[in-house]
Amino acid sequence: MYQSQKSMALGGQPPKALSSLQKIAVSLGMLGLLILVLAAFQVQLPQKSLWLSLALSGIGGGVILFSAAAYKNKSAGIKNDGVWFKSISSRGLWAWVFGVVLTGFYVILYFFPALIGLREDAANVGLIALFDPFSKALSGNPASQWFVYGVLYTLAILSFGIKFLWKYRHSRYEKLRTISVMFFQTAFAFLIPEFMARLNGKGFSLPYYDLKNIWPLNYYNFEQYRVDDFISAGTVGVALLIFGIASILIITPILTYKYGKRWYCSWVCGCGGLAETAGDSFRHLSDKSTFAWKVERWVVHSVVVFVVLMTTAVVYTYLGYDSQKYWLTKDTFLLLVGGLLSLVFAWTMIFKRKELEKDAQYAAIGYMVIITSLIGIHFFSGNNLFLFQAETLRSSYGFLIGSIFSGVIGTGFYPIFGNRVWCRFGCPMAAILGFQQRLFSKFRITVNGGQCISCGNCSTYCEMGIDVRAYAQKGANIVRSSCVGCGICAEVCPRGVLKLENDSLDERINPKDVLLGNDVDLMNYVNQK
Repeated sequence: MYQSQKSMALGGQPPKALSSLQKIAVSLGMLGLLILVLAAFQVQLPQKSLWLSLALSGIGGGVILFSAAAYKNKSAGIKNDGVWFKSISSRGLWAWVFGVVLTGFYVILYFFPALIGLREDAANVGLIALFDPFSKALSGNPASQWFVYGVLYTLAILSFGIKFLWKYRHSRYEKLRTISVMFFQTAFAFLIPEFMARLNGKGFSLPYYDLKNIWPLNYYNFEQYRVDDFISAGTVGVALLIFGIASILIITPILTYKYGKRWYCSWVCGCGGLAETAGDSFRHLSDKSTFAWKVERWVVHSVVVFVVLMTTAVVYTYLGYDSQKYWLTKDTFLLLVGGLLSLVFAWTMIFKRKELEKDAQYAAIGYMVIITSLIGIHFFSGNNLFLFQAETLRSSYGFLIGSIFSGVIGTGFYPIFGNRVWCRFGCPMAAILGFQQRLFSKFRITVNGGQCISCGNCSTYCEMGIDVRAYAQKGANIVRSSCVGCGICAEVCPRGVLKLENDSLDERINPKDVLLGNDVDLMNYVNQK
């Protein structure tokens, strides 16, 4: 089935040679990258501000110029011309080369920052030193490897975001959500945290805080040193701490109920923003097999259990026992966590059990038994919570999930496994939002099955590996936990079969319905909706 989709993509003409303007754009981008490479090899570059400006302008300007040359003279509409002819977007040699280079960059960034010039007790050198003037201008501090990463990350979303706007300029929805992720990455994830650092001084110290990151993505947010910093910073710090808690318990459920997980995964999230912009050329590489879907469900929900256990253990370590001194004691905290999880589990199994697959029901029961058993063992044994030191859980999660999965694999493997590897298989935030979306959100993708011609474009370009065509063929609404509501399936459909909408919860999931234009009274069907 999927071979036929690939054949359709191969049915077009191979891409033409680069135009003169595109060759100039490539040269600009390569010159910008060359400056960064020379700095990484500690070639002395005087006037660092000038050289950094030239490097970033060359890279960003090259991408924008190349995009303008590629799309400005074409009619509006989806353009996926020749994606299976290009080596870099068809798992060819250049895809593997790019994947290896990108993965190597992440490995150095996370584990060997000294190789690119980070110095803990001395002045930075090399690539990181090149970013020092920019960092000092924003926060007043020397650059770190994370500042370098933040600049390049934001530059990628902005420049490739403009490319995305060129490519999808016919769609108001795609333009709005792209502008949204560009704004949130630039303002909330990059500039505001840097400006916040300027407020720090004697008696006032706010930890770095990406305001759009919500637990469990910012799993470190409730560690003791950060909580202490928030509280010691007075009203501003306490407000940020309360905002972090409210984001989990109030803001996220309300927005997901109204709009599905797309409000975050496709409009706000930085990981999703990079995937949608810089990773757009690789969206067709996602695995649509049933095996991949099963692996995705088990792996991503196991990560959720891992992060819940780890966060609970970390918070538990710095709470007290004496109820006379502390309103939130260790035992009270564990009872609250167990009670909340039990409430969610009970509500799901009583009211929403029929909307879950059998293996999902078994998994929910299994995970609940594991968590409650571990909490019970603690109360009866008095040993370490969850049988492990909290810091062991914290460091293991940070290394395996926070670094290897989200960074090295999640982004480095774009050219091989598609642009949403992390979002599909590893992101606990996506899993939690997906659970809410599946069971009590108004969001769905409705289908006019009578118009479907089974071309397969929707499935081919679904970055989350959903076989959209299978839903379209039987006229079933698409309500999947993994769907991020990017809307590309609707954009590439030549017949207007798919529509993203928010409506009532009634008849939201209809896997047994078949809507064929010659079998039902369409007007009656529409009026009932």
